[in-house]
Amino acid sequence: MQTEQAYAALKEAAGRGVRLGLSRMEQLMHLLGDPQDAVPAVHIAGTNGKGSVGAMLASILRQAGYCTGHFSSPGLYGMKSCLRMNAEEVSGEQFGSAVLKAAAPAQQLKDKPTGYELLTAAAFTLFREAHCDIAMIECCMGGDTDCTNVIARPLLSIITNVQKDHCAFLGDTPAEIASHKAGIIKTGCPVLADFAANAEEANAVIRAHAKALGAPLHLVRSRQFLREVQDSLAGIDFIYDDPMYGAYPVHLPLAGAYQLQNVQTVLRAVEILRQTITIPSDAVRRGLAECIWQGRFEVLQREPAVIFDGAHNPAGMQLAAESFGRYFGGQKAILLFGAMADKDCKAFADILKPHISRVFAVRPDEPRAMGAAELAALFRDAGLPAEAFPSVETGVRAAYAAAQTAQVPLAAMGSLYLYRAFREVLDGLADPGETGHTTENGTGRT
Repeated sequence: MQTEQAYAALKEAAGRGVRLGLSRMEQLMHLLGDPQDAVPAVHIAGTNGKGSVGAMLASILRQAGYCTGHFSSPGLYGMKSCLRMNAEEVSGEQFGSAVLKAAAPAQQLKDKPTGYELLTAAAFTLFREAHCDIAMIECCMGGDTDCTNVIARPLLSIITNVQKDHCAFLGDTPAEIASHKAGIIKTGCPVLADFAANAEEANAVIRAHAKALGAPLHLVRSRQFLREVQDSLAGIDFIYDDPMYGAYPVHLPLAGAYQLQNVQTVLRAVEILRQTITIPSDAVRRGLAECIWQGRFEVLQREPAVIFDGAHNPAGMQLAAESFGRYFGGQKAILLFGAMADKDCKAFADILKPHISRVFAVRPDEPRAMGAAELAALFRDAGLPAEAFPSVETGVRAAYAAAQTAQVPLAAMGSLYLYRAFREVLDGLADPGETGHTTENGTGRT
């Protein structure tokens, strides 16, 4: 009952749409006793990589003996899966209780919170009541006016990268977007940024923000401290030259060309956090080896390969395409695709074209999603055979059958909102004797 009431409250709040700004959130946090300041936090902004970086860090810190919270969005299995404790999705009871505790004082506000504001308030409330030692808090959108940006003094702020996405809210230029993401930098608090993939104008904005606030700026180091790198569908293996503990081997069971850059960010973050907390080398090694993060070039089946990648902006799609080239060579995949209407799907089609033989277009169960027929037309305009399907289920079934017949990879892409339905249909199609109902990184069929 409590969980149902919580979802009803979140649905009502979500009806208020997206309204950036901190005034509602600050008022709500004050009424709740400012739970956001009760648990040390790593605050993460960036166009891509936030979730992976947060998951790796949380896994390492858990292995170091800390009770960890992790707030990320969107949730692959609904809003409850946005909240994680010690790498596990919170229980329905925990979720329901936290949401309703956040929703009660919200009724006192003249300007009521949005859905993500209420969900974020619930995360802060839960992490405080669970006595978390440290929490990974991922920005929902942007940074300066994002609802998570009520944290007064983060243990560390991380900006993974600055690319084009949510342009209607964040601007069209790298400098404009960077100014929003740099808004998570707080006076005197350390910030870590990855300048490798950014335009120089974006990096200049981040530098200026850090300098103005007296925030120590740390940069992700080059790959010189990673040696003997091997990258495959089974993950990434390398030798890490740990500045504190010396060299040791590391295995990260996450595929995707972009995960190497993400793990470099994580290892640099560990080096910075060690100035405040204890993180042994064994915690780094075990934490990365046991890290689970679904929906990002996730290998769901091997023969033939079934991949899900939630890339949903041009930069992320380019990295996903690079991953296809790296892992499958010239073999072209069947593509199941569903995306939100505000995404640059024409660019997606152009980026993916060299790696795709045929497209099965679907509409994810989300009000903002693009229609399947419109999506299929965009891919046909790009010169790819594309067919629209009336439901995700029919599209998945047809795409899976086509991939099985041709013995080529099947890739599901375009939106994380597609993940839950894709997995549910796939689980009903795959032969347990062949797949073992487990993913390559050990997540299992859920």
